[in-house]
Amino acid sequence: MIRVLLVDDQSLVRSGFRVILDSEPDIEVVGEATNGSEAVALAAELSPDVICMDVEMPVMNGIEASRQILGAGGSGGPDGSKPAVLVLTTFGHEEYLFDALAAGVSGFLLKTSRAEQLIDGVRLLASGGSLLSPEVTGAVLSRVRGSGAPGGGSAAPTTYSAQNASGSAGSNAGGTVSNSALNVAVEAAGLTEREREVLGLLAHGHTNAEIAGSLFLGEATVKTHVSNLLQKLGVRDRLQAVVWAHTRS
Repeated sequence: MIRVLLVDDQSLVRSGFRVILDSEPDIEVVGEATNGSEAVALAAELSPDVICMDVEMPVMNGIEASRQILGAGGSGGPDGSKPAVLVLTTFGHEEYLFDALAAGVSGFLLKTSRAEQLIDGVRLLASGGSLLSPEVTGAVLSRVRGSGAPGGGSAAPTTYSAQNASGSAGSNAGGTVSNSALNVAVEAAGLTEREREVLGLLAHGHTNAEIAGSLFLGEATVKTHVSNLLQKLGVRDRLQAVVWAHTRS
């Protein structure tokens, strides 16, 4: 069973999420919190696998709660593992995205998303994956490309070449990194040509299946490339890889 903790100061929102998640045979809502402080306490007490976390709450907001839960001093499960945090937000709150990423959250989903998206998101995070809803992906890329980039500076849009590794035009991959500043960072990280292509497609929000189709690879091979490039970049997951690529453009 996937154990879920719901954190939101609105009881109707929590009730709706509980109905949706408890209807699934492999998901159990084990607790509810009305603010970040309660979330920190319940996370330590209940050891959930996934926490569905609101952002704006009284007493303690969701970002600070996530930071305390996921930080070095946070209480994990019996095996020392930490829960995955899925931030549930409303459109227009993009200013929280990078603070949440820095706190270590694994996914973002709009509260207006379909029930199936919430269920799939919980399962994905429980399995160690990460998630950005399409709407939130656009907000992330917009902020890292503009004045909202971490550090307060302006970041130019990242450009990806439509050329393959040999430099010939017309490749379906469309993922080879071509931005000069980004190339320097990629060279320093020691990424192979194929890993660069995968990174380029990741940065555009493509799934493993889409990357496999673009590069004519098997999904298992794509997963291996993703795992290798995450290790070389020193990032936790593909969501962090997206931000890594765009903030170095």
